[in-house]
Amino acid sequence: DFDLTQHAKFSGEKLEYFDQQTKERYVPHVIEPAAGADRATLAFLVDSYEVEEVEGRQRTVLRLHPRLAPVKVAVLPLVSKDGLPEKARALHGQLRPRLMAEYDEGGSIGKRYRRQDEIGTPWGITVDHQTMADDTVTLRDRDSLEQVRVPIEGLGDELVARLERAWHSPKLG
Repeated sequence: DFDLTQHAKFSGEKLEYFDQQTKERYVPHVIEPAAGADRATLAFLVDSYEVEEVEGRQRTVLRLHPRLAPVKVAVLPLVSKDGLPEKARALHGQLRPRLMAEYDEGGSIGKRYRRQDEIGTPWGITVDHQTMADDTVTLRDRDSLEQVRVPIEGLGDELVARLERAWHSPKLG
């Protein structure tokens, strides 16, 4: 009855119930269910947040469903020289009209992957020296950590197809 008692106290209104049979007045206990969007969002975030051990190091990951992830893909040049940033920026420009893509070249590739894991980005694309030779990139999956070489041509279609596939939380196995 705390909520109603406090409402009555500050509003000056009597919020008592009168029971006709027992001739008693009392403040009823009220359960106030609330199911707003903010609570659902918090539930998604709490359920998705994990800290795990990978190769002896802690990894923080936000395992949001790929469709819920604010950033779908990060484009990461392996190093900031040899034409890799320019190639990566061009790829980023190709993906941006179709997907929320982020470009990041600050720090080591491992640290950039970790930053993206922490914000829930499902896929990372690494532009490396092999990219310059054969127009393929490394596509890394946030949840499995699997890395595969894929051609740049058709990469946007591949990522959109991955977004449309059924996704199963790694927590559920």
